[in-house]
Amino acid sequence: MRLINLAGRLATQEAADLVDVASASGGRFGPDPHDVLDRWDEFMAWAGSRPPAGAPVPAPVSAGPPVPRPSQVFGIGLNYADHAGESGMALPSLPMVFPKFGSCITGPGEVDLPSDTVDWEVELVVVIGRPARHVAEADAWAYVAGLTIGQDLSDRALQFAGTPPQFGMGKSLPGFGPTGPWLVTPGEFADPDDLEISCSRNGSRVQHSRTKHLIFTVPALIAYLSSHLPLRPGDLIFTGTPAGVGLGHDPAVYLRPGDELVSTIEGLGSLVTRVSGSDE
Repeated sequence: MRLINLAGRLATQEAADLVDVASASGGRFGPDPHDVLDRWDEFMAWAGSRPPAGAPVPAPVSAGPPVPRPSQVFGIGLNYADHAGESGMALPSLPMVFPKFGSCITGPGEVDLPSDTVDWEVELVVVIGRPARHVAEADAWAYVAGLTIGQDLSDRALQFAGTPPQFGMGKSLPGFGPTGPWLVTPGEFADPDDLEISCSRNGSRVQHSRTKHLIFTVPALIAYLSSHLPLRPGDLIFTGTPAGVGLGHDPAVYLRPGDELVSTIEGLGSLVTRVSGSDE
């Protein structure tokens, strides 16, 4: 199943059409994307009676974040070995977890630069679909509503301004959590643990890998996080980025007004982020 937020209303793709969920369900489910996340099993049972999606269709320009108001957003740092290497850091022995504050979450579109030290990080984002506590790795995919694309935009100067670094602050400024455009359920993938992931800046590819290279897999992250705290429907997990970020260049390269990022993950389409702001 492929779901999309169209100007605040949840739609599903049926064949080549986008169908408003509230209307199609006769009001059983509301238009707010969070309504189905809070009733995921009931929604999936209803959706199973609907026509399946056909080939992916282009996302409309009105697409918003698949989960507009997550209660918890987790970031995972250094989760690809090549990114740890370009960052000059050792591989983590446990998941490196930091918060992205929910106010930064947005959909495809424009982000306004607050400084000249903003970096890009394409990431696979997991959307939790069921309350999860003390989940075993073997059972973890059953707690996933779907997958989407994210950009973990990062103001490097702010992130590393203090000791210890301010990961949460540097990665949570307004617009620093673009997500979307689609939420795709795990059953749509031949292997949801092995998806091609890439990012292009102004038409030139800067990141490219596969999610099978995650140090801590999606099931491992869900098991680890749920062993320490409850995961709730609609929670987001940004699973980490591969090598190729601007900080990894010598000298570092950062976003500038007029830049365009295209973040692409196999089976999820592309998330377009346009950069605005003063270049003075």
